[in-house]
Amino acid sequence: MRSGSSLEPDNGEDRKENFWVQVARYSELAMIFPAAIVVGWLIGAGLDRWLHTGWLYLAGLILGGAAGFAELIRLVARDFR
Repeated sequence: MRSGSSLEPDNGEDRKENFWVQVARYSELAMIFPAAIVVGWLIGAGLDRWLHTGWLYLAGLILGGAAGFAELIRLVARDFR
């Protein structure tokens, strides 16, 4: 029995997992901002139809962009901890 074998991960497997975890995290970063903008736009457009206005889609775009930017900051801050 090797000493510490159950406590220490194999470096090759750890690196491979870290690479794929990083790929997933950065893919999430690339998708979250546009998705938040599209969702904000759709909600604003839906409210425009429902309330018979013509400007709420712009508010949805701005709020979606702000929400996407806040989420990006939160995810990047989590990675640097």
